[in-house]
Amino acid sequence: MQIRRGRWSIVLMMPFFVSVCASPPRGMIILCAGDSITAQAYPHFLQRILNREGRPARVLNYGRSGNTSGEYLDFLTRNRARLIADKPDLVLIQLGTNDLRTDLDYTPTERFRSQMKKIVETFRTFRNRTGRIPVILLGTIPPVPAAGPLPFSAESARRVEAEINPAIRSLAAEEGLPVVDNHGLFIRRPELLPDVHPSRDGYRALAENWREGFRPLL
Repeated sequence: MQIRRGRWSIVLMMPFFVSVCASPPRGMIILCAGDSITAQAYPHFLQRILNREGRPARVLNYGRSGNTSGEYLDFLTRNRARLIADKPDLVLIQLGTNDLRTDLDYTPTERFRSQMKKIVETFRTFRNRTGRIPVILLGTIPPVPAAGPLPFSAESARRVEAEINPAIRSLAAEEGLPVVDNHGLFIRRPELLPDVHPSRDGYRALAENWREGFRPLL
């Protein structure tokens, strides 16, 4: 009789256990990491796109205006406990524009690549609500006008295609990460990038480009 009760206890508990384990958390959590191009607008438009699609999601804007890759790494290191608590499913990273500056923020390409690698490694210590490492995507950076405002210059514009974006692609290949070609977006549609920062329509297009970039992953 005791054995029979034990067997029925197990049978009655199993459906509850299975239902708990089989119910994934509702909605995506997307963490957007970057400089002012992130901070100013595109996460807002990305949230609107996902809302319009009827996809439950929360888009977190952790863009830091003016940050180089090194400054963002410092921010991430100091605030890791706070950011890791968000338990993101996706991490979208676009950094590098401020590393092109010709003032004290100038960052040699190898240092940029090393700092970006450490940023990726830090995000890989995060876990989402199911205990998995978030999916990390790297975005190439937009062009910089050759006659752009100081502290950018023609050399900054050259480095975008010759150094920084190749470093991003190389790191992505090494780490097995998807790349979203945000640079190509603005090459095809230069009217969306009147200066270093996109126009309002440019930010909207940038959000759409990110969305298309991670669509196959979901």
